[in-house]
Amino acid sequence: MFRLEHVNLVVKDIEATKAFLLAAFPHWRVRGDGKSEWYGFPRNWAHIGDDDCYITLNDRGEGKNRDLRGISPGLAHIGFVVDDVNAITERLQKNGYEIGTIGADHPYRKTVYFVEPEGFEFEFIEYFTEDPEKKNMYGGETSDIVRVSTK
Repeated sequence: MFRLEHVNLVVKDIEATKAFLLAAFPHWRVRGDGKSEWYGFPRNWAHIGDDDCYITLNDRGEGKNRDLRGISPGLAHIGFVVDDVNAITERLQKNGYEIGTIGADHPYRKTVYFVEPEGFEFEFIEYFTEDPEKKNMYGGETSDIVRVSTK
């Protein structure tokens, strides 16, 4: 078996990213939180997720996050397969988050991207098939990607 268990992010404001994650995934919770030290720097941490998957947040981030419009190395986005892209989009917009990018129309999937307050981009993808050949089909788009708030 192989699966991704967690992603570890350094942020300035744990509460801002936590609010975004809990708006996207209402079934998630704070699995644990506390204080630690990172190479002599005290910081707070929190694990936000469910019993099988979570995102670790660590505060004391300094500087700006990577410019998502640029080509500098770093995290481009984190992708989650979801059952209903429209429901997550509505939930996030209701909580004040703007769509960053709308993925190209595709016969077997639908994607939308949001950038949370710390500047990390999250992709939410809904597949319309379980057939791996169709689900992972490259090409077949019937429109272009639409950049909304990441222009």
